[in-house]
Amino acid sequence: MHPTIPGGRYFVVKGQLWRCTNPSFSECERQRLVHDLMDARREVKRAKCSGDSSMLKSARSRVNVAKVGLGERGAVWWDDGSTDYNRCRVELTPYADWYNALGATKEQ
Repeated sequence: MHPTIPGGRYFVVKGQLWRCTNPSFSECERQRLVHDLMDARREVKRAKCSGDSSMLKSARSRVNVAKVGLGERGAVWWDDGSTDYNRCRVELTPYADWYNALGATKEQ
């Protein structure tokens, strides 16, 4: 399990922040969007195996659409005007002290 910042906007993988899914979704809606994402990721795998660059481009586009739908990319899902730190190194964000305080409990 990857650590999630206080407030639940991001989780940390290898020192990098990744935006969490929008928590306002119903479980049913979230599951539908996750299912779409997993289908798209399987399509990326098939496209890579086939060597079909057009299919790969289409599949990657579907992954992006699903991630935007989940709130993990695109416009932020919060409305307090806070900066988006998606894909930033946690040490270069206001969450650096929190992350450093995790110490030995950080994922490797």
